[in-house]
Amino acid sequence: MIKKIESITLFSQDARKLAKFYKEKIGLKIIFEAEMGEKGEKAFELKVGKEKGSAFYIIDHSKVRGKNKQPERVIINFEVGDIKKEASSLVKKRVKKIQDIYHVENYGFIATFQDIDGNYFQLVQVKPS
Repeated sequence: MIKKIESITLFSQDARKLAKFYKEKIGLKIIFEAEMGEKGEKAFELKVGKEKGSAFYIIDHSKVRGKNKQPERVIINFEVGDIKKEASSLVKKRVKKIQDIYHVENYGFIATFQDIDGNYFQLVQVKPS
């Protein structure tokens, strides 16, 4: 039986550059860096939030080239406390906005952005239970 999602991994042609984007633009902290394999591929673990949860990795992959051609297929949601403030901060940092803040009934608010590899990610402010 599956217990939980252990980690989420974004593979990239340039993991260092993508990890730097998530650190500098999104505010995540790089907590682990390693070399993998025989070709010196880089791997980065980024800290998401204050609580322990699923790990978030960005890793070089020899078969990944260029920008994501189907960014809608998988989207990572980052929960925030104040979506207006956080979305505005990303816009000021020139992070590409895909969809402005919108409401999802009985859930909360979502805004969609794009990272430098073309992957979509969302800021989510969930409705208090």
